[in-house]
Amino acid sequence: MRTVDVDGAQLAYRVDGHGPALVLVHAGIADMRMWEPLVGLLDHRFTVVRYDMRGHGETTYGPGECSDVDDLGALLDALEIESCVLVGASFGGLVALAFAAAHPERVERLVVIDAPLPGHEWSERMGEFFAAENAAVEAGRVEEAVQLNVELWVGSAEPDVRELVAEMQERAFRLQLEAEPESAGLEPDLSRITMPTTVVMGEHDVQDFIAIAHRLADELPHAVLECVPRAAHLPALERPDAVAALIVSRR
Repeated sequence: MRTVDVDGAQLAYRVDGHGPALVLVHAGIADMRMWEPLVGLLDHRFTVVRYDMRGHGETTYGPGECSDVDDLGALLDALEIESCVLVGASFGGLVALAFAAAHPERVERLVVIDAPLPGHEWSERMGEFFAAENAAVEAGRVEEAVQLNVELWVGSAEPDVRELVAEMQERAFRLQLEAEPESAGLEPDLSRITMPTTVVMGEHDVQDFIAIAHRLADELPHAVLECVPRAAHLPALERPDAVAALIVSRR
Protein backbone atom coordinates (compact mmCIF):
# COMPACT_ATOMS: atom_id res chain seq x y z
CA MET A 1 0.00 0.00 0.00
CA ARG A 2 1.45 3.35 -1.02
CA THR A 3 1.09 6.37 1.25
CA VAL A 4 1.39 10.16 1.13
CA ASP A 5 2.54 12.11 4.20
CA VAL A 6 0.05 14.94 4.85
CA ASP A 7 0.32 16.95 8.08
CA GLY A 8 1.06 13.98 10.33
CA ALA A 9 -1.11 11.51 8.47
CA GLN A 10 -0.06 8.76 6.11
CA LEU A 11 -2.84 8.66 3.53
CA ALA A 12 -3.04 5.19 2.01
CA TYR A 13 -3.87 5.14 -1.69
CA ARG A 14 -3.88 3.02 -4.83
CA VAL A 15 -3.49 3.87 -8.51
CA ASP A 16 -4.70 1.56 -11.30
CA GLY A 17 -5.02 1.79 -15.05
CA HIS A 18 -4.10 4.44 -17.57
CA GLY A 19 -5.70 7.48 -19.15
CA PRO A 20 -7.26 10.66 -17.73
CA ALA A 21 -7.34 10.90 -13.95
CA LEU A 22 -10.42 9.57 -12.17
CA VAL A 23 -10.34 10.15 -8.39
CA LEU A 24 -12.68 8.25 -6.06
CA VAL A 25 -13.64 9.41 -2.53
CA HIS A 26 -15.25 6.68 -0.43
CA ALA A 27 -18.31 6.79 1.82
CA GLY A 28 -18.12 7.39 5.56
CA ILE A 29 -19.30 3.83 6.22
CA ALA A 30 -16.58 2.42 3.99
CA ASP A 31 -12.99 2.77 2.82
CA MET A 32 -11.28 2.52 -0.55
CA ARG A 33 -12.26 -1.15 -0.82
CA MET A 34 -15.80 -0.12 -1.75
CA TRP A 35 -14.48 0.91 -5.18
CA GLU A 36 -12.89 -2.41 -6.11
CA PRO A 37 -15.71 -3.63 -8.41
CA LEU A 38 -15.84 -0.24 -10.13
CA VAL A 39 -12.09 0.00 -10.70
CA GLY A 40 -12.07 -3.21 -12.71
CA LEU A 41 -14.64 -1.71 -15.08
CA LEU A 42 -12.84 1.61 -15.61
CA ASP A 43 -9.08 1.10 -15.36
CA HIS A 44 -8.80 0.56 -19.12
CA ARG A 45 -10.19 4.09 -19.69
CA PHE A 46 -8.83 6.05 -16.71
CA THR A 47 -5.96 6.31 -14.30
CA VAL A 48 -8.06 5.45 -11.25
CA VAL A 49 -6.97 6.90 -7.90
CA ARG A 50 -8.61 5.87 -4.63
CA TYR A 51 -7.54 6.47 -1.05
CA ASP A 52 -8.54 6.05 2.58
CA MET A 53 -9.62 9.19 4.38
CA ARG A 54 -8.49 9.73 7.97
CA GLY A 55 -10.30 7.39 10.33
CA HIS A 56 -10.76 4.74 7.65
CA GLY A 57 -8.99 1.74 6.17
CA GLU A 58 -5.19 1.80 6.20
CA THR A 59 -4.61 5.53 6.65
CA THR A 60 -2.76 6.44 9.85
CA TYR A 61 -3.04 9.82 11.55
CA GLY A 62 -2.38 11.66 14.77
CA PRO A 63 -4.33 14.13 16.93
CA GLY A 64 -5.23 17.62 15.79
CA GLU A 65 -7.56 19.26 13.32
CA CYS A 66 -7.48 18.22 9.70
CA SER A 67 -9.33 19.05 6.50
CA ASP A 68 -10.65 16.36 4.19
CA VAL A 69 -10.57 18.91 1.36
CA ASP A 70 -6.92 19.77 2.04
CA ASP A 71 -6.04 16.07 2.30
CA LEU A 72 -7.55 15.44 -1.13
CA GLY A 73 -5.68 18.39 -2.58
CA ALA A 74 -2.41 17.20 -1.07
CA LEU A 75 -2.91 13.74 -2.55
CA LEU A 76 -3.52 15.21 -6.01
CA ASP A 77 -0.42 17.40 -5.63
CA ALA A 78 1.72 14.42 -4.61
CA LEU A 79 0.52 12.47 -7.65
CA GLU A 80 0.97 15.53 -9.91
CA ILE A 81 -2.69 15.50 -10.94
CA GLU A 82 -3.69 18.99 -12.05
CA SER A 83 -7.32 18.15 -12.82
CA CYS A 84 -9.54 15.09 -12.72
CA VAL A 85 -12.95 13.56 -12.94
CA LEU A 86 -13.95 13.48 -9.26
CA VAL A 87 -16.37 10.92 -7.85
CA GLY A 88 -17.59 10.88 -4.24
CA ALA A 89 -20.02 8.59 -2.44
CA SER A 90 -22.11 9.58 0.60
CA PHE A 91 -19.81 11.55 2.96
CA GLY A 92 -17.19 11.29 0.23
CA GLY A 93 -19.72 13.00 -2.02
CA LEU A 94 -19.84 15.92 0.40
CA VAL A 95 -16.02 16.04 0.38
CA ALA A 96 -16.10 16.04 -3.42
CA LEU A 97 -18.65 18.87 -3.47
CA ALA A 98 -16.55 20.92 -1.05
CA PHE A 99 -13.36 20.28 -3.02
CA ALA A 100 -15.04 21.20 -6.31
CA ALA A 101 -16.37 24.41 -4.78
CA ALA A 102 -12.96 25.34 -3.33
CA HIS A 103 -10.92 24.28 -6.39
CA PRO A 104 -13.20 24.30 -9.46
CA GLU A 105 -10.23 24.52 -11.79
CA ARG A 106 -9.08 21.07 -10.65
CA VAL A 107 -12.37 19.26 -11.35
CA GLU A 108 -13.24 18.62 -14.99
CA ARG A 109 -16.41 16.77 -14.11
CA LEU A 110 -18.08 15.82 -10.84
CA VAL A 111 -20.05 12.70 -9.96
CA VAL A 112 -21.85 12.84 -6.60
CA ILE A 113 -23.47 9.65 -5.31
CA ASP A 114 -26.03 9.81 -2.46
CA ALA A 115 -24.31 12.72 -0.71
CA PRO A 116 -25.53 14.53 2.42
CA LEU A 117 -25.74 18.31 2.63
CA PRO A 118 -25.22 20.61 5.63
CA GLY A 119 -28.45 22.21 6.79
CA HIS A 120 -30.68 19.39 5.61
CA GLU A 121 -33.61 18.86 7.96
CA TRP A 122 -33.30 15.17 8.76
CA SER A 123 -36.39 13.00 9.00
CA GLU A 124 -37.59 11.39 12.21
CA ARG A 125 -36.25 8.07 10.94
CA MET A 126 -32.77 9.49 10.47
CA GLY A 127 -32.89 11.28 13.82
CA GLU A 128 -33.67 7.98 15.54
CA PHE A 129 -30.86 6.27 13.67
CA PHE A 130 -28.27 8.92 14.61
CA ALA A 131 -29.33 8.71 18.28
CA ALA A 132 -29.15 4.91 18.35
CA GLU A 133 -25.78 4.85 16.58
CA ASN A 134 -24.27 7.44 18.93
CA ALA A 135 -25.56 5.61 21.99
CA ALA A 136 -24.10 2.32 20.81
CA VAL A 137 -20.70 3.81 19.93
CA GLU A 138 -20.41 5.78 23.16
CA ALA A 139 -21.23 2.63 25.15
CA GLY A 140 -18.58 0.67 23.26
CA ARG A 141 -21.13 -1.58 21.55
CA VAL A 142 -19.36 -1.43 18.21
CA GLU A 143 -21.01 -4.54 16.78
CA GLU A 144 -24.45 -3.07 17.46
CA ALA A 145 -23.50 0.21 15.81
CA VAL A 146 -22.15 -1.67 12.79
CA GLN A 147 -25.37 -3.65 12.44
CA LEU A 148 -27.47 -0.49 12.62
CA ASN A 149 -25.49 0.95 9.72
CA VAL A 150 -25.58 -2.17 7.61
CA GLU A 151 -29.35 -2.50 7.96
CA LEU A 152 -30.06 1.15 7.18
CA TRP A 153 -27.67 1.70 4.30
CA VAL A 154 -27.39 -1.66 2.51
CA GLY A 155 -30.05 -3.83 4.11
CA SER A 156 -31.46 -4.73 0.68
CA ALA A 157 -28.07 -5.53 -0.86
CA GLU A 158 -26.50 -8.91 -1.52
CA PRO A 159 -24.88 -10.75 1.43
CA ASP A 160 -21.32 -10.15 0.17
CA VAL A 161 -21.97 -6.41 0.00
CA ARG A 162 -23.43 -6.34 3.53
CA GLU A 163 -20.46 -8.35 4.82
CA LEU A 164 -17.91 -5.98 3.27
CA VAL A 165 -19.72 -2.88 4.54
CA ALA A 166 -19.82 -4.38 8.04
CA GLU A 167 -16.07 -5.02 7.88
CA MET A 168 -15.25 -1.53 6.62
CA GLN A 169 -17.60 0.17 9.11
CA GLU A 170 -16.22 -1.77 12.05
CA ARG A 171 -12.69 -0.83 11.03
CA ALA A 172 -13.69 2.84 10.88
CA PHE A 173 -15.44 2.80 14.27
CA ARG A 174 -12.45 1.18 15.99
CA LEU A 175 -9.95 3.57 14.38
CA GLN A 176 -12.05 6.58 15.33
CA LEU A 177 -12.51 5.37 18.90
CA GLU A 178 -8.72 5.21 19.23
CA ALA A 179 -8.11 8.69 17.82
CA GLU A 180 -11.06 10.43 16.25
CA PRO A 181 -9.88 12.95 13.64
CA GLU A 182 -10.94 16.55 14.31
CA SER A 183 -12.17 17.35 10.83
CA ALA A 184 -12.87 20.89 9.71
CA GLY A 185 -16.49 21.48 8.74
CA LEU A 186 -17.64 21.08 5.16
CA GLU A 187 -19.88 23.85 3.83
CA PRO A 188 -19.65 23.75 0.04
CA ASP A 189 -20.68 26.87 -1.85
CA LEU A 190 -22.88 25.29 -4.50
CA SER A 191 -22.78 28.45 -6.63
CA ARG A 192 -19.10 27.73 -7.40
CA ILE A 193 -19.81 24.25 -8.76
CA THR A 194 -20.27 25.05 -12.44
CA MET A 195 -18.54 22.05 -14.03
CA PRO A 196 -20.67 19.26 -15.55
CA THR A 197 -22.08 17.24 -12.66
CA THR A 198 -23.84 13.90 -12.47
CA VAL A 199 -25.96 13.51 -9.34
CA VAL A 200 -26.60 9.82 -8.64
CA MET A 201 -29.06 8.27 -6.21
CA GLY A 202 -29.91 4.68 -5.41
CA GLU A 203 -33.51 3.70 -6.05
CA HIS A 204 -33.85 2.20 -2.56
CA ASP A 205 -31.81 4.75 -0.60
CA VAL A 206 -33.19 6.53 2.46
CA GLN A 207 -35.70 9.21 1.40
CA ASP A 208 -33.57 11.99 2.91
CA PHE A 209 -30.78 11.27 0.44
CA ILE A 210 -33.19 11.03 -2.48
CA ALA A 211 -34.50 14.49 -1.53
CA ILE A 212 -30.95 15.85 -1.33
CA ALA A 213 -30.12 14.40 -4.75
CA HIS A 214 -33.11 16.22 -6.25
CA ARG A 215 -32.05 19.46 -4.54
CA LEU A 216 -28.50 19.18 -5.92
CA ALA A 217 -29.80 18.47 -9.41
CA ASP A 218 -32.06 21.53 -9.17
CA GLU A 219 -29.47 23.92 -7.73
CA LEU A 220 -26.31 23.01 -9.67
CA PRO A 221 -26.40 24.74 -13.06
CA HIS A 222 -24.94 21.93 -15.16
CA ALA A 223 -26.24 18.87 -13.32
CA VAL A 224 -28.15 15.81 -14.44
CA LEU A 225 -29.91 13.44 -12.06
CA GLU A 226 -29.56 9.68 -12.47
CA CYS A 227 -31.27 6.93 -10.48
CA VAL A 228 -29.59 3.51 -10.20
CA PRO A 229 -32.25 0.77 -10.06
CA ARG A 230 -32.03 -1.97 -7.44
CA ALA A 231 -29.45 -0.08 -5.38
CA ALA A 232 -29.59 1.46 -1.93
CA HIS A 233 -26.99 3.86 -0.48
CA LEU A 234 -23.85 2.53 -2.19
CA PRO A 235 -24.69 2.09 -5.89
CA ALA A 236 -21.01 1.92 -6.87
CA LEU A 237 -20.65 -1.22 -4.76
CA GLU A 238 -24.11 -2.68 -5.31
CA ARG A 239 -24.41 -1.92 -9.07
CA PRO A 240 -20.89 -1.06 -10.28
CA ASP A 241 -21.84 -1.73 -13.89
CA ALA A 242 -24.53 0.95 -13.82
CA VAL A 243 -22.29 3.51 -12.12
CA ALA A 244 -19.40 2.79 -14.49
CA ALA A 245 -21.74 3.43 -17.42
CA LEU A 246 -22.76 6.79 -15.94
CA ILE A 247 -19.13 7.82 -15.47
CA VAL A 248 -18.20 6.84 -19.01
CA SER A 249 -21.30 8.26 -20.67
CA ARG A 250 -20.70 11.78 -19.33
CA ARG A 251 -17.09 12.04 -20.55
